[in-house]
Order: sequence, then structure tokens, then C-alpha cells
Amino acid sequence: MDFLLECIGFPPEYDLNELARQIRARGDTVPWRGPSGVHLRYPFTPSALGADGRPGAGGLEVRLDQDEGDARESIWPHFESQRRLRVSVQSIQRTPGAPFDALLHGIANPPIPNDPDDPWGELGGDDYPLCAWLSNARRLPPKLADGHVLAISIAGFALDVTYLGPNEGVRDPYILEEPFGAQLLPLEGSESPKGCMELSLRVRKLRHLGNPLTREPVVALEVDAPGRPLELFVSRWQLANAGYDSPRTGWRIEGAFLFTGRVVGGLPRQ
Repeated sequence: MDFLLECIGFPPEYDLNELARQIRARGDTVPWRGPSGVHLRYPFTPSALGADGRPGAGGLEVRLDQDEGDARESIWPHFESQRRLRVSVQSIQRTPGAPFDALLHGIANPPIPNDPDDPWGELGGDDYPLCAWLSNARRLPPKLADGHVLAISIAGFALDVTYLGPNEGVRDPYILEEPFGAQLLPLEGSESPKGCMELSLRVRKLRHLGNPLTREPVVALEVDAPGRPLELFVSRWQLANAGYDSPRTGWRIEGAFLFTGRVVGGLPRQ
């Protein structure tokens, strides 16, 4: 999806054939992908300020996938978040056309078993429904018990931003009364893209990164969410076309975001 690449600093007119060539020439293999076909990652190497004075891009990378026998190749953004989110599994769906990916539906921030601060499991307010694509599905066993808790690393990439502005401009005032002034809901319906969430969240922090291939700035939005913050990426071209200013700390962002990431813990012993 070309417009998702805009979220990590690739302009709309960027030559994707040239990008694919660069990834094939200089990319690294992706853990838990393959062995058939081509599965490469091009990390935006984290570094201090470069010679041009631009910041590094810690955690950002672009990925190329082409399954064996498939004439098409796909290029996707990826962000290796250092945060870990606990998710109680409701379902994991595998797609025949994407054998190394899985769609996770679950509940974020489930109660911690035997928590001395909550012996009866009655503390709440931090849990919310979540869906996300996992890129290392080969790590998952064929079946996980309902309610099994995984630790995942995820980030969201904007499909459509419907509001970006002062926090008081929230679409529904009652959201401000919710925990952390947040609303997170999976998009439902057969016409909705899978792995997407409808969000209304407050921006708590901005982290300025950069794309070393295009020299374009990239901003990671750290947003308030129940339990722990999430990280989002938006296209500055999409924002400009919609008439929005650049994100600011304390503002609110609303819209549809595709969540991707990987499993980083909680797998049962094999």
C-alpha cells in the first residue's frame, strides 16, 4: 500500500521500482519469514545526527515480500517498537495468501494473574479490544488457548486521519471522560480492511526521526492509551491534503490506523 509508505517518509511520487531494487541489493533477511520466496528488510539505521544534521531513525524499516511463485511483490513500512503490550488472545487468523502473517484479535492489558495489588482480578479500566497483523506468525504454535496472553510489539500507520487538532475538538465529548481520554475500536464489517482500528487519542509526545533514503522527516506520535502509550505514524502529505497542520503535543488525533508488529514473548514452551 503506497500511501502507508508515506507514513515513513516516502513521497507519493517516489519510484517504488527503485525502492524495491535498493531493498533487494542492500536488504537483510527477515527473521521468521520464508524460507520460500524473497523476504527482506531495509532498516533505517539508528544513529546520532548525521552530516546533514538530521536525526537518526531508530526502529524504522521498510520491508519487501514476494512469495515463491508470486509475480507480485509488496513493500510495507515497519517500526520496531521497544514497548511491549500484553494481549489476551481471542482469535488468530492465518491467510493462505500470506503464510507468514497472522491477524490477531484480542484484549490489550488483561489482568495480571496473582497480582498482589489485585488479588480478585477486579481492577479494570486499562483493557480494550485490539487487532493487529503479526509478521512473525511462524513463531506461533498451530493453536493457542483462548485467553492465552502474548507480549507483542506494534505500531499504527494511518489509513485515514479524520481529525487532528486541539484536544477539545474530540468528535464525541464523552471520550474525554474515558480512561486516558482514549477510544480504540477495531473496524468491523466485510468492507473494512483487516487489522485496522478506529482511534481517538491524545498526543503526549513527538519523536522526530528521518528517512535516510529520501531525506524526508518522519515523526513518531506517542499517544495516550490505557495501560501504556502507543506509537503512530501519519503521512504529512495526507495531512496537508486534508488541511491539517503538523501534529503537536497535547493535540488529539482521530482516524483509522493499520496496526502491525510481532510477537516478542508469552509463547508456550514447545
